[in-house]
Amino acid sequence: MSKQKVIIIGAGLSGSLLAIYLAKHGIECDVYEARGDMRSETVAAGRSINLALSNRGIAALKEVGLDEYMLAEAVPMFGRMIHATDGATKLLPYSGRTGEYINSVSRGGLNVALMNEAEKYDGVRFHFNRRCTDFDCATGAVRLDTGEILRGDTVIGTDGAGSVIRNAMFQTVERFSYSIKWLEHGYKELNIPPGDFGFRISDFGSEENRDSEGLFRLEKNALHIWARHSFMMIALPNFDGSFTCTLFLAHEGENSFAGLTDERSLLSFFETNFPDAIPLMPTLTEDFFANPTGNLGTVKCFPWNVGGRALLIGDAAHAVVPFYGQGMNCSFEDCRVLNRLIESHGPDWETIFGEFAMMRKPNADAIAEMAEENFYEMRDAVADPIFQRKRALETRLEHDFPAYFSKYSMVTFREDLPYAVARQKGNAQDEFLMRLCAEFEDIDQLSLYDVLQKLREYA
Repeated sequence: MSKQKVIIIGAGLSGSLLAIYLAKHGIECDVYEARGDMRSETVAAGRSINLALSNRGIAALKEVGLDEYMLAEAVPMFGRMIHATDGATKLLPYSGRTGEYINSVSRGGLNVALMNEAEKYDGVRFHFNRRCTDFDCATGAVRLDTGEILRGDTVIGTDGAGSVIRNAMFQTVERFSYSIKWLEHGYKELNIPPGDFGFRISDFGSEENRDSEGLFRLEKNALHIWARHSFMMIALPNFDGSFTCTLFLAHEGENSFAGLTDERSLLSFFETNFPDAIPLMPTLTEDFFANPTGNLGTVKCFPWNVGGRALLIGDAAHAVVPFYGQGMNCSFEDCRVLNRLIESHGPDWETIFGEFAMMRKPNADAIAEMAEENFYEMRDAVADPIFQRKRALETRLEHDFPAYFSKYSMVTFREDLPYAVARQKGNAQDEFLMRLCAEFEDIDQLSLYDVLQKLREYA
């Protein structure tokens, strides 16, 4: 491969991972980031939303040698722990197969690990506090807020949902399609700190009580959901014993952020809807009013490239809402696919970018749709007895017939299966199983073998 220089805009997760992939091909990378270096600065509170690392993302980390390192400080989550208003809980496992689970990881910790790994390569350079302000689609030149004009062999925009590179394409590329679909809901990050007493779980389902610091106040190995139909709260475990909580609530109207204006209204809302969480959240009021309220939207655009001069990947091309836990995993899969195309075509950027976009666009659209659908599943369906029976039936099928995969498992645990295929097969399976579980209140009456044979008609 001839000596190449790639300019990457954005030093987030996908930009840092991509720099490693490119460096392995001997390609020089200059990575420009608008923010400061998070390794030496305090990251603003309230914007983290813990990440659920699953097979697609792990596959990419494995290719760059970081999978074991990151998983060593991840917390396995074996299922959704549903919290009823009366405090009762119920676990809905993610899979019936042994060894399938998702991992709660720190966004900042993962980003730092990727940047550190990328800087081990001589050809990778990070430039912080250098904001991209414009991109010339005709010449491939990048303008920074410092006045610098950057040129390389190509530019790759990994600058997130508010991508400057994408916005430049929208302004100048003929028939460029761009849309952003906002949810009526926003999010607020909250916190459950480690307990001075509680329980630590070494193996799922096995509690070891101790009087020591850093203990988990909730079940450690689960993603916790307080589903309340029109809104919800979730909590993901952190390695230090804390939980990062996220409240998803409408911006306006009944049960909305607009109605929570002071401590009294906030505590009344939590006492009505999340009473079991209040004792776990000593800084609830401070966190709620100090942390920003974020927006949730889905970004779609096309084309993703301007010839061989520039390409969009990750959230810059296809930002999704976080309810399938696949935003990062999908972006990492982008990097894997792009890497394979570089291996096949060398530095023929126009060919690579064109093929990449055609391969990834249908799958990005599929996971975007599934992420929106899963919001309503998490918010509404997880508390529905019919849905709970369906999940129990899927878990039994996966346990007894490991070759069977539910839609969730196809998306989360099958890195070899395109998102578009998972959505098509999974939706057909879900429709049949929901009808079946509405008809049978006792799934013990069902023959798993007969159910499996019927499911094959929908695959």
